[in-house]
Amino acid sequence: MGGRHSLSVEYEHMFAFGQQKGAAPRSRELPIGLADRVRPTTPVAGRLLPVPAPLAPLFPDRALRRGTTTTVAGLPGHGATTLALALLAAASQAGSWCAAVGLPDPGVVAAAELGIDLRRVVFVPHPGSGWAEAAGDLLPGVDVVLVRPPGRARRTAARHLSARARERQAALVVLVDHVNEWPEGGDLALSVGAIEWEGVGRGHGHLQGRRAEVRVTGRRSAGRAIECSLWLPAGSGIVAARGDGAQGEEGSAGAGPSDGPEAA
Repeated sequence: MGGRHSLSVEYEHMFAFGQQKGAAPRSRELPIGLADRVRPTTPVAGRLLPVPAPLAPLFPDRALRRGTTTTVAGLPGHGATTLALALLAAASQAGSWCAAVGLPDPGVVAAAELGIDLRRVVFVPHPGSGWAEAAGDLLPGVDVVLVRPPGRARRTAARHLSARARERQAALVVLVDHVNEWPEGGDLALSVGAIEWEGVGRGHGHLQGRRAEVRVTGRRSAGRAIECSLWLPAGSGIVAARGDGAQGEEGSAGAGPSDGPEAA
């Protein structure tokens, strides 16, 4: 089946909604009743969505702000996927619905270890060319949408999704390899730079933790770049601030180096 029609089937399969008799398949809309079922539980007046404690210093409000777009950029294997998924953890634990679009191997075990409540997350792993439509369809019904475009996004698609997130008061998180792959830019831009693995000696040892340098820029950073070091993940399998140490557990959202989608 074609791209848009297959999206509709995947939504229906995921939530097991039966199609009403006589109803034609819908390609760009959520199944009947889905928006009501996953409607955000936090009132619009509550403009902030929590993030795990180690990630709070990356945000001006120490939380995700509704209606904003946050980009997370980093080469495969550098921890960007771990960082982006961790942004869903505290929100889902607090009762918010979240969605992840375009992550073909989201690493469900690692996502659970990160602290994500999988009962409150919609996964659309293979949207194909309809990734923008899938993310746009979900924005009215969830609090946080994480989307990974298959390459450089068209400016019109980026602009539309950012505008829809503002309109629906949802937080949009965009995962890319390079910042310029999201031409509209973001209110905040998180980029993962240099990394260093812990635990490997000269020809021996096991990977235990990945230290990563994270830089934050964007319109909401008041024109001031912020840099910090994070464990993505630490040796004990958590996302933690550098000062917590490779084996720390305080303020964590865990993801083991062998289970995460970017472990290699």
